[in-house]
Amino acid sequence: MLNRRGALSVFVTGVLAVLATRKAEAAPVDKPQITPSDPTEVITLWPNGAPGGEGVTAEEKIIERAGDPKGPRDRAQVHTRKPTMTVFRPKTPNGAAVMLIPGGGYERVVLDKEGYETARWLNARGYTCFVLFYRMPGDGWAAGGDAPLQDAQRGIRLIRSKAKEMGFSSDRVAIMGFSAGGHLAANLTVRFDAPTYDPIDAADQLPAKPNLSALMYPVVSLDPAIAHAGSRKQLLTANASPERALELSPEKQVREGLSPVFQVHAADDRTVPVENSLAMFAALKAKAVPAELHVFEEGGHGFGLRFATDKPVAAWPSLFETFAKRHGV
Repeated sequence: MLNRRGALSVFVTGVLAVLATRKAEAAPVDKPQITPSDPTEVITLWPNGAPGGEGVTAEEKIIERAGDPKGPRDRAQVHTRKPTMTVFRPKTPNGAAVMLIPGGGYERVVLDKEGYETARWLNARGYTCFVLFYRMPGDGWAAGGDAPLQDAQRGIRLIRSKAKEMGFSSDRVAIMGFSAGGHLAANLTVRFDAPTYDPIDAADQLPAKPNLSALMYPVVSLDPAIAHAGSRKQLLTANASPERALELSPEKQVREGLSPVFQVHAADDRTVPVENSLAMFAALKAKAVPAELHVFEEGGHGFGLRFATDKPVAAWPSLFETFAKRHGV
């Protein structure tokens, strides 16, 4: 008999072999618009300021990263002081919502590539979207590595509080996180009920448990052997205990009864090793949590929609949509 690790290795090897022969079958991905207009509807998470910010002095700003002024925009927000969600309303709502959590190594929030572009793709399919601008754990917030989780918990509760007026169901709210944002999404998936802040209004009485989670080339483990070093450094203080590292490693916090999880990773990812997704998938299956993992032969890191074209990973958006619908989202 194969042990669990051996069985998982055989499974992944088989997936890679099949995908290697099917590159041409990857579904086409919508190309992002060059200069689309940004939505103007923004929700402030903390009306009286984010908790634990007395020692924060970093200045929030948006930086332009695109080298080609004629190409798609590539912006990032650094040192978030005022956490917000940018709202994307679909023309024809399908009754479901998605909170998007862009990556950035826990040093920035990438606006366009992993936030706005994906929101527009989901909008076209009826999803009401909210792009989360969360705080960085290394900026001096009292909660440290849990500051981003405070924002994610507060964000999903506020989304549910607006479900009726925005035309979607409060029990059809998914989250989708990319890279370090994938870590935050995984952290919210397993620690949705952790008491990270004191309630401030009626919205905080609503559940923070997502109905479905999508983890895109996610940072997961803080095990030095497979961790993304930059994210690990930002999440943990210099004197952090081993127990704290385990608490912030979502694969170590998986339990029965979690919502379905969809995962995507490229085997040739040199920034966040695919072992992060493999470890999370194994933990989910061990606890009988509904889970689906797609490991593609090539795609690198940070492909989103923009860099997925003509690669095997181009299939991921339709795979996500199928998974979400199958699980009621």
